[in-house]
Amino acid sequence: MKTFITDDFLLNSETAKQLYHDYAKNLPIIDYHNHLSAKDVASNKQFENLTQVWLEEDHYKWRAMRALGVDERYITGSGAAEEKFKSWASVVKHTVRNPLYHWTHLELLRYFGIDSILTEANAKEIYNIASRQLQRESHFTQGLLLQKKVEAICTTDDPTDDLRYHRAFASENDSLTMSMAFRSDKVFSVENTRDYLAYLEKLEETTNLRINSFDELLDAVDNRIAFFHDHGCRLSDQGLTHIPFFETGTLDIDDIFKKLKNGKDLSLIEVEYFKCEVLKHLCKSYHEHGWVQQFHLGALRNVNSRLGDKIGRDAGFDSIGDFPQAISLARFLNHLDKTEQLSKTILYNLNPRDNEVFATMAGNFNDGSVKGKVQYGSAWWFLDQMDGIEKQLNVLSNMGLISTFIGMLTDSRSFLSFPRHEYFRRILCNMFGSEIEKGMLPDDIPFLGKIVSDICYHNPSEYFSFKKMPNRSVKQQGSNPFQNV
Repeated sequence: MKTFITDDFLLNSETAKQLYHDYAKNLPIIDYHNHLSAKDVASNKQFENLTQVWLEEDHYKWRAMRALGVDERYITGSGAAEEKFKSWASVVKHTVRNPLYHWTHLELLRYFGIDSILTEANAKEIYNIASRQLQRESHFTQGLLLQKKVEAICTTDDPTDDLRYHRAFASENDSLTMSMAFRSDKVFSVENTRDYLAYLEKLEETTNLRINSFDELLDAVDNRIAFFHDHGCRLSDQGLTHIPFFETGTLDIDDIFKKLKNGKDLSLIEVEYFKCEVLKHLCKSYHEHGWVQQFHLGALRNVNSRLGDKIGRDAGFDSIGDFPQAISLARFLNHLDKTEQLSKTILYNLNPRDNEVFATMAGNFNDGSVKGKVQYGSAWWFLDQMDGIEKQLNVLSNMGLISTFIGMLTDSRSFLSFPRHEYFRRILCNMFGSEIEKGMLPDDIPFLGKIVSDICYHNPSEYFSFKKMPNRSVKQQGSNPFQNV
């Protein structure tokens, strides 16, 4: 059966088609938040087969396969690559009305020219066709990015990362910018004392600094921020259930840190207070360096302990959480804004009940200094499907200015995920086109087309101003960046 992905997929009016094809379709992509491997980008990795590139890192697909009763052996286990793909193919037809159904067929068509619906019957043929194409340079990691006109990507990197692959890539590639985001979660994640102390040891080794006090922890963090900044970083990222807020001095931070160093577990309020104090320092440092800061809030992670112990963390056992957000988030942002130390900020919610909360919160701190300084971020994770995207766009339009929005991102570990930008652009154009034809917006295609193109490309380009890392960073390394890795 032929694919349902036509040139006018999701475009339900002539005006929507005009907006998409004339103003959105051919724009480059700036993917400012993803979890791609910098090593795989820099080394221009060649994938062995379709399973490796498509299934090995995709917990969206893993959840669907488990839901249909597929044995874990054919998901994350020891099953052969082709058998895993056949298992996925048997599931695809049952994902109708899930975004996986759209994404699967968009990716098959855009990367491999396969215009058939994936089923058990054609799984072997499709697996072989795609796997053969993956042996061509056009389908190595850099080729896959260039196929989709990706201009810039921003990976997500722990503060202890040495950024060797970013250095290597910057020295060799002129057609694509790969930047990085400083993902600070492990610096303040003190729920498990043993794990945190192990991380502190790693941070000490990385910085060559002793960390025996809270102030020394902050010194080490500043050391890594400066290192990342020198290597082109202009973006941070934080993932939390919520942002806690306390006035400084509510508890004794030095006593809390000593308790940690002595191997003792913290109380809930001590954990929250520690997070707040570290976050205050981080955000003020980001502002000093002129960085953008991102907050991904609301995920309830790794909730299935039985399967988590068997398979590992971050394997698809996460869900939307119902954490209070508004009051502490407002107080935290206000704390930074009072001293004019609030950076450009992007707020992402995972619980859709918080859409209006986050959209209106962003508006509280837009102060006229920067266009769209505080952003209500794109629909994230469980919400980055048609309904979630439309709701995010509608809430932003109703309670903010959609014309200042910085658009879509993949938030993905997969090099085949970039048609999600196309998906977003089609949904965006369909919304505008529908309202033009209903007489709810003026029939001024050049004006509204510019707003569409701004959202898809020009706004994020202006907001982030990603620049390639200077080549001198490679020379300073003094060694082969791929050596002993």
